[in-house]
Amino acid sequence: MIALSPPRQRSAAPPPRVGGGHRPEIDGLRAVAVLLVAGYHIWFGRVSGGVDVFLLLTGFLITGSLVRACERGGGPGIRYGAFLSRLAVRLVPTAVLVIAVTLVGARLLLPETAWQDASGQAVASALYHLNWQLALDSADYLARDESTSAFQHFWSLSIQGQFYLLWPLVIGAAVWWATRSRSGARGGPAATDREPGIRRTVALALAGVFALSLAYSVYITRADQPWAYFDTGARLWEFALGGLLALALPWLNPPRALRLLLGWGGLVALVLCGVLLQVSTAFPGYAALWPTLAAVAVVVAGTTGSPWGADRILTLRAMRYLGSVSYALYLWHWPVLAFYLAATERTLASPLGGAAVLALSVALAAATTPLSDRIADFGKRGRTVRGPALALACVLPLLLTAGTWTARMDAEQRHLEEQVADTERYPGALALADGRSDHGEYPDPVHPDPANAADDLPVTYDDDCNQDTAGTDVIVCEYGADDPERTIALVGGSHAAHWFPALEEIAEDRGWRVLNIVKGACLFTDAPQTYKGDPYTACAEWNDGVMAELAELRPDAVFTTGTTTSHDTSAGYGEEQVVDGYPERWRELGELGIEVVAVRDTPRPGFDVPECLAGSESGTGTGPGTGPDECTSEPADSMADTSPLEGVDLPEHVSTLDLTDQFCEPGVCRPIVGNVLVHWDDGHVTAAYMRTLVPVLEERLLAATGW
Repeated sequence: MIALSPPRQRSAAPPPRVGGGHRPEIDGLRAVAVLLVAGYHIWFGRVSGGVDVFLLLTGFLITGSLVRACERGGGPGIRYGAFLSRLAVRLVPTAVLVIAVTLVGARLLLPETAWQDASGQAVASALYHLNWQLALDSADYLARDESTSAFQHFWSLSIQGQFYLLWPLVIGAAVWWATRSRSGARGGPAATDREPGIRRTVALALAGVFALSLAYSVYITRADQPWAYFDTGARLWEFALGGLLALALPWLNPPRALRLLLGWGGLVALVLCGVLLQVSTAFPGYAALWPTLAAVAVVVAGTTGSPWGADRILTLRAMRYLGSVSYALYLWHWPVLAFYLAATERTLASPLGGAAVLALSVALAAATTPLSDRIADFGKRGRTVRGPALALACVLPLLLTAGTWTARMDAEQRHLEEQVADTERYPGALALADGRSDHGEYPDPVHPDPANAADDLPVTYDDDCNQDTAGTDVIVCEYGADDPERTIALVGGSHAAHWFPALEEIAEDRGWRVLNIVKGACLFTDAPQTYKGDPYTACAEWNDGVMAELAELRPDAVFTTGTTTSHDTSAGYGEEQVVDGYPERWRELGELGIEVVAVRDTPRPGFDVPECLAGSESGTGTGPGTGPDECTSEPADSMADTSPLEGVDLPEHVSTLDLTDQFCEPGVCRPIVGNVLVHWDDGHVTAAYMRTLVPVLEERLLAATGW
C-alpha cells in the first residue's frame, strides 16, 4: 500500500515543491506512449491508449509549473500572457510545419475527393478546434469515413490547446480564493503557511473538475461514444488526474519493493491496454482509467535505482531521447502513414513498410525538434509579445494558403453549378429515358464534381430536418404549398431521404406539400433493427413516435422505401428484400386512411464512387478501378433479379414504384449518367441526379396512385 508521508517539522520547514526536479522516467514514459500510439496505428489499425498518457502527463507538468509559479510570485495571480507565450513558441512552429507539409502531401498524394476535407481540417488543426469538427462528423450518419484523413491525429492536440487556455484560469481562481480566504481570516497573507493553503485549494478545485468531468465522460460515452471520444469535457478529468498526481507526489513515499511492483505493473498494463480493450469504441469513460492509472503507477514508482526496476528501461538514453522528440514524432507519424497507405492502397502497413514509416517519422522528428527548440529560445527573449507574434507569423501564411485553396475549389464548384441548368449538357437520367448511348461522354465537367459530391445532399440536411442516429424525437419539416392539393410524407432512413429533391420539385409544380420525416439508418418498420451490430433502440422509439405524428397529421400518402438493398450482412440483411414489418406497418397506415407509395430501393455500388473516379485522374483512388469504365457495378451486386415487392400480397392502398431502369442499364450501373454523377458515396444518390428523375418519377407516381 502506498504510504502517505507528510514532511516532518511542518511548522518550521516548507513542504516539498510540487512536481519540482527533473524526472528522467517521465521522458521514458513519453517514449513508450508515442511508440504505442505509432505502432498500434501503423501495424494494427487500433488505438493504444497512449494519447491518454500524454493528456495525463500534460496535466501533471502544467499543474506543477503553474503552482510553482504561484508559490514563487508575490501575488496570487498567474501571468497568463507569459504562460501562453512560452507554450506558443514551443508548440506552434512544429505543428504549423507538419500541417503545411501534410497539406502539400494531400494535394499531391491523396485523391481529389479528400482535398476539401484536407483544407478544412488543416485550418481546424492550426486553430486548435479539430476535435469539435470531428465530433460533429462522428454524429453525422452520412459523414465520410475519416480513416484516410491525414490530419485526424490533431484532435488530441486541439484538446490540449483548449486545456492550455482553461487551466491557468482554474489554477488562478483557486490560488486567488486561497489567498483571499487566508488574508480575510488573518488580516493579511502569512508567508509561512501560504503555500500549503494554495495546494489544498488547488487540489480541491482539481478534484471537482476530475469528478464532474469523469461523471460526464461516463454518461456521454454511454449515450454517444463517437462524440465523447472527441469531446473536451469528457477528457478534462485526465488532465485533472495528472494535476492531482503532481500535487500529491511529494507526499507519496512507497517502499522500494512496492515501487518496483508499481513500475512494472503500470508499464505492462499500459502496453496491454490496446490489446485487451477496443480503445476507439470504448473510450473515454471509465475505460480510460486503465492507461491513465497505469501511467500514474509508473510516475509514483519513480526512479528506483534497482537494476530490476522498470525505470531501468525508461531511463535508457535511447528512451529518454525518444521522449524528448515525442511531440514531433506524434505529429509526423500519422501523415506519413496516411500517405504510405494511400500510395500502396493498403489498409494496414506491411512489416517492412511499417518499419519504414516509423523510421521516417523518427527522422523527421529528430530534424524538426532542434529547430523548434531554437525558435522557442528566440521567442523567449525580449518582451512577452515576441512569442505570440512569432506564433502568429507561422500560422497566418498557413491560414492564407489553405483559405486560398478552399476559395479556389469553391469558385470552381460555383462555376460548374451555373452550367447544370442546361439539360443538353447535363441530362442525367433523361439520357437513359431517351435511349442515349453516350453515358456521360460530354465535353463539360461532371456534375457534381466528385471532389465535392459529398456535399450534394437534399436541403433537408442543411435545414436540420433529418434526425441523427442517436436522437429519438420526431422532426417534421414542411415544404411546398401552404394550402396543398395533396400532402405526401417522406418517411424512413437515408435511402428514403435521397428521394426528397425529386419529390420537392414535383410538389412545387403541382401545388403539393412534402412532409420530411427521416432518421439516419432507420427503416420504417415495427420490427427490431440493429445499427453497427447493436440493437437500434433509438430507431424503435422514433418509429413509434412517427406513427403517432402520422395519425395526427393524416397526409394523403406516405412515400417510403419498399425494399432494402445492402452489401452489409452485419445489419441483418445482405440482399434485396422486403424487410420484416414493412407490410404490417403499411396496413397500420391503411387503417388511418393513409395511402402508401413503396418505392424499390436504389442500387448500391458497394464502393465509394467519387474516390474511384478520382483514382482515374490521380492514380491514387481507393476504389476498385482506375477509370469510369472500371467504376461500374452490376444491378445483381445489390438487387434481386425481380423486385421482391412483386411476391408480396399488398393491400389496395399500397402502390409500388420501381425506377431501377433510371439508374442502371441491363447488366450495368454506370457511375456517371448523362454527365451527372449518380452516387456521392457507396450507396446514396446525389441530389443532382435525383432532380433529373423528376419527369419519370412524376409520371409513374401519378399512374400508380391514380391522382
